[in-house]
Amino acid sequence: MEIAELTRMLDVTWVLVAGALVFFMQAGFAMVETGFTRSKNAGNIIMKNLMDFAIGSVVFFVVGFGLMFGESAGGFVGTTGFINPTNLKLDIFETLTPGTFIFFQTVFCATAATIVSGAMAERTKFLSYCVYSFIISLVIYPVVGHWIWGGGWLSQLGFVDFAGSTVVHSIGGWAALVGAAILGPRIGKYGKNGEVNAIPGHNIPIGALGVFILWFGWFGFNPGSTLGASLEIGHIAMTTNLAAASATVVVMIVTWLTMGKPDVSMTLNGSLAGLVCITAGCQVVTMWGSIAIGVIAGFAVVFFVGFFDRCKIDDPVGATSVHLVCGVMGTLLVGLFANYAPGTENAITGLFYGGGLKLLGIQTIGVAAVGTWTVATAFIMFTVIKKTIGLRVSEEEEIRGLDVCEHNGPAYGDFMTKI
Repeated sequence: MEIAELTRMLDVTWVLVAGALVFFMQAGFAMVETGFTRSKNAGNIIMKNLMDFAIGSVVFFVVGFGLMFGESAGGFVGTTGFINPTNLKLDIFETLTPGTFIFFQTVFCATAATIVSGAMAERTKFLSYCVYSFIISLVIYPVVGHWIWGGGWLSQLGFVDFAGSTVVHSIGGWAALVGAAILGPRIGKYGKNGEVNAIPGHNIPIGALGVFILWFGWFGFNPGSTLGASLEIGHIAMTTNLAAASATVVVMIVTWLTMGKPDVSMTLNGSLAGLVCITAGCQVVTMWGSIAIGVIAGFAVVFFVGFFDRCKIDDPVGATSVHLVCGVMGTLLVGLFANYAPGTENAITGLFYGGGLKLLGIQTIGVAAVGTWTVATAFIMFTVIKKTIGLRVSEEEEIRGLDVCEHNGPAYGDFMTKI
């Protein structure tokens, strides 16, 4: 066996394993969202996460991949590779097999789609959610993916998003924010005088299991984005882990000081905040830089969970604070902390390492462009859904629970929860 053939086999094997880890993150999202919401909606949460991946897999293969990686029209969108994307003549297909690369990109698309589920939990019509899932995988995600990972205009500008703080997480976060705002809060979440009423999740241990699954899956999400069995994998795994760990510790301490006791659900979200925040720069920051990024993410998630509540944006799982805020912040922090680029002659450097404001400016342009695109398309999408088939279940259905009203039975068959 020739060395080139062996190298390709190793690359394909690593990317498939990493893709499988990212796929398993769907289980993590499902457990987090289920645990952080009420038991009467558990089955509905599971169904939404399942359909995100199922619908997204087909739609992204038929149309989305072509929009993302097809021949570019002015750097804005791909125009070839529809129906059968394996026919595209991509350089990456020479390194990885077409199926390997398409599979890896599919699981990333599904991750962006599933972020919205938690923010709109417990009051969204299942059919309407399926329509949303179809559209984000069809066009919203692929267009941004083309800009940044498909050779589009942001890529040409020098925008850095190694594994998807912007491409995956902020897209899901922006859509989640718009969807939750249009949908409105759950019944009883906010009082007449503006007070915030906590609606506890029914199974925090299941939510914690979800966070551990996501943390585990992130070792495929970030290191797998090398798209090959590279020596960079170890560095990326370490920066990923250190950011998550430092954010977790910070949130634990902050909630202990501000609430009198360390808050479990907030600390779990702190872990996710650190993971999201490091995703853009995990390849190009030092290990100490990743700790600093995690610390910033920890403070940010605590502040913005309260901020969105004060704005009366009801997000049962904190998806906007974790994925939107930390996705945007992590992307911008690349412009400050970037200085490490193994295997490259010209390291990308941020402001703190003598690189000036150029990279930070490029990152800011990218964040603004992606935010504008996603907010505009999500607003149109959710508004049309609301005006046609309806976005929200009835008050009676919300009170009874979506498991019974949308899926003909409770998730926990041995008992009925008290309404």
